[in-house]
Amino acid sequence: MTFSIVGFDPKTKELGIAVQSKFLGVGSVVPWAKAGVGAVATQSYANTTYGPKGLELMEAGKTAQETLDALTSEDEQAEFRQAGIVDAQGNAATFTGEKCYDWAGGVTGQYFAAQGNILVSEETVQAMAKTFESTEGTLAEKLLKALDAGQDAGGDSRGMQSAALLVVKEKGGYAGYNDRFVDLRVDEHPDPIKELIRIYELQQLYFAPTKEENILEIQGEVRTELISQLNRHGYLENTTEVNDETLFQSLTTYIHTENFEGREQAQGKIDLEVLNYMKK
Repeated sequence: MTFSIVGFDPKTKELGIAVQSKFLGVGSVVPWAKAGVGAVATQSYANTTYGPKGLELMEAGKTAQETLDALTSEDEQAEFRQAGIVDAQGNAATFTGEKCYDWAGGVTGQYFAAQGNILVSEETVQAMAKTFESTEGTLAEKLLKALDAGQDAGGDSRGMQSAALLVVKEKGGYAGYNDRFVDLRVDEHPDPIKELIRIYELQQLYFAPTKEENILEIQGEVRTELISQLNRHGYLENTTEVNDETLFQSLTTYIHTENFEGREQAQGKIDLEVLNYMKK
């Protein structure tokens, strides 16, 4: 009742999972990952111990395939399980028990494993694989595009309900305190993958670092537009003869209220992404 893809980026060392299912809150069950260790997707009558146990085994030095073999060999109900694993060296493995509901199966390639059950056909898994291999961009972008392609190829034969994206990276979480680089869930939605993509774009807006080419000097047309937008949003009452200090204080209040601290610039400058958001 689920299709997923686990992946690894050899350049950034990111590990992640993207998943969709006709199941409420699939993100609370399927994806497990730890930076520098590996990523696990456990599904089809999911044995959620595959997540923490799988990560423990890989942290102890087991490869993805060795980990999957160990997990299934100890599980008396392995015939009903499905799982995909990628380790921190990029090795991938997938498993589909003989009693998983058709269509069920998986495929591995360089740095990824894609799998699904109760699918319209195997085209969903093949589409995920081909898209992951051919897509340029970040690991999150590759996983999302692969998931979307899987849905376009048929997806879960019962329909859609929830989706999730988990990407881990050393000190990749908020303020560098944990490894949850991207951790997003859509628990109930008529089109969960599209909604997940929308939320991911918001996550990037709020938390991705400012691009050097997007740092603008607050002068001329930029200054005029900023004053107009701050006034429109209620952060600046008087728009005539606004001095630099007042403008800076108003912009700072807006940035802190709207959670754009990650894109805050020195006085006299603004991130273009923030200004564009204000215009919407």
